[in-house]
Amino acid sequence: MKICITAQGATLDSPVEERFGRAPYFIIIDHVTGAIDAIENPYANGAGGVGPKAAQILIAHEVKALISGQVGGNAREVLVAAGVAMYTYRTGGSVKDALDQFTKNTLVRAE
Repeated sequence: MKICITAQGATLDSPVEERFGRAPYFIIIDHVTGAIDAIENPYANGAGGVGPKAAQILIAHEVKALISGQVGGNAREVLVAAGVAMYTYRTGGSVKDALDQFTKNTLVRAE
């Protein structure tokens, strides 16, 4: 299963970015193989409507779970329709911390 964590940088030590559509990077981790892919978000500085466009990036990479702080309504609709589970992470930690909490099943699933 592929997991995406919104990040301020391109490494596991980067802080988690709370804003989904404006996240500078999407860190995609294959939970089975451990492969990590850091994707720069081309919509991070867009004028508007960036959430649904960013959601398409995750769908294209076959992500099944998203960890972020906030996901806007339009992006949420796209992700729900694609079957992407969303989890809330707002403690200000690193991508590695968020992944650890996901693995331990301690993150709150966003409704």
